[in-house]
Amino acid sequence: MTITNDKRPPVAVGHVQLPVKNISNATDFLKKIGLRPVFENKNIAVLELRGGTHLILEKKRIQDRKGKQAPVDFMVDNLKEARDKYAKIGLKPTPINKGKVHSSFYIPGPSGWVFKITSTHVTNLPV
Repeated sequence: MTITNDKRPPVAVGHVQLPVKNISNATDFLKKIGLRPVFENKNIAVLELRGGTHLILEKKRIQDRKGKQAPVDFMVDNLKEARDKYAKIGLKPTPINKGKVHSSFYIPGPSGWVFKITSTHVTNLPV
Protein backbone atom coordinates (compact mmCIF):
# COMPACT_ATOMS: atom_id res chain seq x y z
CA MET A 1 0.00 0.00 0.00
CA THR A 2 1.42 3.40 -0.98
CA ILE A 3 0.72 6.41 1.21
CA THR A 4 0.52 9.40 -1.11
CA ASN A 5 0.98 12.08 1.54
CA ASP A 6 4.08 10.44 3.08
CA LYS A 7 6.89 13.02 2.91
CA ARG A 8 9.67 10.65 3.97
CA PRO A 9 12.33 9.51 1.47
CA PRO A 10 11.13 6.29 -0.21
CA VAL A 11 14.28 4.31 0.75
CA ALA A 12 15.78 3.44 4.13
CA VAL A 13 18.71 1.34 5.34
CA GLY A 14 17.29 -2.03 6.34
CA HIS A 15 20.25 -3.93 7.75
CA VAL A 16 23.88 -3.31 8.64
CA GLN A 17 26.09 -6.27 9.51
CA LEU A 18 28.91 -6.36 12.05
CA PRO A 19 31.13 -9.39 12.68
CA VAL A 20 31.91 -9.98 16.36
CA LYS A 21 33.61 -12.67 18.40
CA ASN A 22 31.02 -12.87 21.17
CA ILE A 23 27.34 -12.23 20.45
CA SER A 24 26.29 -11.86 24.08
CA ASN A 25 29.02 -9.32 24.96
CA ALA A 26 28.35 -7.29 21.80
CA THR A 27 24.60 -7.33 22.41
CA ASP A 28 25.03 -6.16 26.01
CA PHE A 29 27.30 -3.30 24.88
CA LEU A 30 24.91 -2.13 22.17
CA LYS A 31 21.94 -2.24 24.55
CA LYS A 32 23.93 0.00 26.92
CA ILE A 33 24.34 2.65 24.24
CA GLY A 34 20.65 2.53 23.36
CA LEU A 35 19.92 -0.07 20.68
CA ARG A 36 16.77 -2.17 21.10
CA PRO A 37 17.20 -5.98 21.14
CA VAL A 38 15.01 -7.88 18.67
CA PHE A 39 16.53 -11.38 18.55
CA GLU A 40 19.58 -13.19 19.91
CA ASN A 41 21.09 -16.65 19.87
CA LYS A 42 24.72 -17.84 20.13
CA ASN A 43 25.51 -17.09 16.45
CA ILE A 44 23.48 -14.00 15.55
CA ALA A 45 21.72 -11.05 17.14
CA VAL A 46 19.48 -8.36 15.74
CA LEU A 47 19.26 -4.93 17.37
CA GLU A 48 17.09 -2.07 16.21
CA LEU A 49 17.95 1.59 15.79
CA ARG A 50 15.64 4.57 15.45
CA GLY A 51 13.93 4.48 12.07
CA GLY A 52 13.82 0.68 12.02
CA THR A 53 17.33 -0.10 10.77
CA HIS A 54 18.56 -3.40 12.15
CA LEU A 55 22.16 -4.00 13.17
CA ILE A 56 22.92 -7.67 12.58
CA LEU A 57 25.69 -9.11 14.76
CA GLU A 58 27.23 -12.23 13.31
CA LYS A 59 29.54 -14.49 15.29
CA LYS A 60 32.72 -14.80 13.23
CA ARG A 61 36.25 -15.96 13.80
CA ILE A 62 37.83 -12.58 13.33
CA GLN A 63 41.07 -11.12 14.49
CA ASP A 64 40.70 -8.54 17.21
CA ARG A 65 39.81 -5.26 15.53
CA LYS A 66 41.51 -3.32 18.33
CA GLY A 67 41.22 0.34 17.52
CA LYS A 68 39.55 -0.18 14.13
CA GLN A 69 36.50 1.99 13.51
CA ALA A 70 33.30 -0.01 13.14
CA PRO A 71 31.73 0.15 9.65
CA VAL A 72 28.78 2.07 11.11
CA ASP A 73 28.48 5.19 13.20
CA PHE A 74 25.64 6.15 15.50
CA MET A 75 23.87 9.51 15.48
CA VAL A 76 22.31 11.02 18.61
CA ASP A 77 20.19 14.11 19.18
CA ASN A 78 22.27 15.48 22.07
CA LEU A 79 25.95 14.60 21.75
CA LYS A 80 27.08 16.02 25.10
CA GLU A 81 24.26 14.26 26.94
CA ALA A 82 25.12 10.94 25.25
CA ARG A 83 28.83 11.36 26.03
CA ASP A 84 28.07 12.15 29.68
CA LYS A 85 25.78 9.10 29.94
CA TYR A 86 28.35 6.78 28.37
CA ALA A 87 31.10 8.12 30.65
CA LYS A 88 28.87 7.60 33.69
CA ILE A 89 28.33 3.92 32.81
CA GLY A 90 32.05 3.35 32.21
CA LEU A 91 32.27 3.22 28.40
CA LYS A 92 35.31 5.57 28.26
CA PRO A 93 34.28 8.06 25.54
CA THR A 94 36.91 10.29 23.97
CA PRO A 95 36.54 14.07 24.14
CA ILE A 96 34.08 15.59 21.67
CA ASN A 97 35.71 16.70 18.41
CA LYS A 98 34.07 19.66 16.67
CA GLY A 99 33.58 19.07 12.93
CA LYS A 100 32.30 21.09 9.98
CA VAL A 101 29.14 18.99 9.61
CA HIS A 102 29.17 16.77 12.71
CA SER A 103 30.75 16.86 16.09
CA SER A 104 31.65 13.40 17.36
CA PHE A 105 33.36 11.22 19.92
CA TYR A 106 34.44 7.57 20.02
CA ILE A 107 33.86 4.69 22.42
CA PRO A 108 35.70 1.36 22.49
CA GLY A 109 33.41 -1.59 21.90
CA PRO A 110 33.23 -5.37 21.52
CA SER A 111 35.75 -7.36 19.46
CA GLY A 112 38.05 -4.32 19.48
CA TRP A 113 35.74 -2.17 17.35
CA VAL A 114 35.69 1.56 18.05
CA PHE A 115 32.29 3.21 17.58
CA LYS A 116 31.89 6.78 16.37
CA ILE A 117 29.01 8.68 17.94
CA THR A 118 27.99 11.77 15.98
CA SER A 119 25.70 14.75 16.36
CA THR A 120 22.51 14.66 14.33
CA HIS A 121 22.29 15.89 10.76
CA VAL A 122 18.59 15.25 10.34
CA THR A 123 16.83 18.07 8.52
CA ASN A 124 13.45 19.50 9.46
CA LEU A 125 11.86 17.26 6.81
CA PRO A 126 10.23 13.93 7.76
CA VAL A 127 12.61 10.96 7.81
